[in-house]
Amino acid sequence: MPRSLTSTLPEEEFETVTESRPSSHSYDESPLDARVLDLDRDEDGESPFLRGQKRVPVRRGGLPRKAAHRIKQLLIVLLVVGAAALLAIPVYRYATQSWRFRIDSSDNIETRGNHNVTRTQILDALGADIDRNIFFVSLGEQKKQLEAIPWVESASVMRLLPNQLRIDLHERTPVAFVEVNRRIALIDEKGVILDMPAGAQSSFSFPVIVNMSDSEPLSTRAARMKIYAELMKQLDASGAHYSRNLSEVDVSDPDDVRVAVSDPQRSVLLHLRSPIFLAPFQLYITHLQEWRSQFPRLDSLDLRYEGQVIVNPDSSAAHAKQTLSPDNGVGGAMVPSPPPQKKNAPRKVKKR
Repeated sequence: MPRSLTSTLPEEEFETVTESRPSSHSYDESPLDARVLDLDRDEDGESPFLRGQKRVPVRRGGLPRKAAHRIKQLLIVLLVVGAAALLAIPVYRYATQSWRFRIDSSDNIETRGNHNVTRTQILDALGADIDRNIFFVSLGEQKKQLEAIPWVESASVMRLLPNQLRIDLHERTPVAFVEVNRRIALIDEKGVILDMPAGAQSSFSFPVIVNMSDSEPLSTRAARMKIYAELMKQLDASGAHYSRNLSEVDVSDPDDVRVAVSDPQRSVLLHLRSPIFLAPFQLYITHLQEWRSQFPRLDSLDLRYEGQVIVNPDSSAAHAKQTLSPDNGVGGAMVPSPPPQKKNAPRKVKKR
């Protein structure tokens, strides 16, 4: 007889077992189910399995370290400045009131570089500083006063503690004599007119520049001196030093530069045109004796025109003017010459 696989329980026992099992819809009586319920009810709505952020403690009160360090440095600087100020006050009083820093006499003024400027001229410019505190001397003002002396091109003034001044001068270099107001003076390459130095330690031997006035603007004289400098440069370029034979130079007109050349027989006035000086002058040197043989009285030559030379263009006598051809013969055609002007007696001034 087949075995029965089902067990039968009395109805009363079945009900008892059923009541003893927990209901699948109730979570109040099981601890495990209570933990599951707590996880589902997270307040932030985030997953409870995420790693929580580490909390950084916030420092309450006080200054940051960087700000505190800066304040400390500032206090140190203020302390040092204050101490230096307290120390500087007595030092300043001593330096400005002590007799040790007073320029007692002219012996406390040292001068260097002055050859044609006398010490008297220098002391006249600095005389107001005698018996003055050395720190109250205006170096810029003294430099300006020294450079107002015509012979001084540049100057520098230095304090030498405790009570001395050092003056360094750079003097102007004269390049020619100049006739102004019926007197002979010197002139430099920039057109500055210089009086003859008293007791000069140097000797000068230059041509005399004529038709120049000290009332002319400095810019006008400077432009003329550029023509003069170019003339001297070209005449000495070949090494022959032709400039040593010049006695007078007139550079008032660039198209008619007049040069008086000293000669054992007779001084000759040459008319040249800027900026070509050397070639016409060499032509004069080469043919001078030939022309003298043709013209017993050779006073002037106009060398401004290419291919011809006008003899005695400044002579008032018409028959004295002649034109020489390139082959040194006498041409028949007359060439108009510049109007006659007052002729200055050629001379060369030598100062020792």
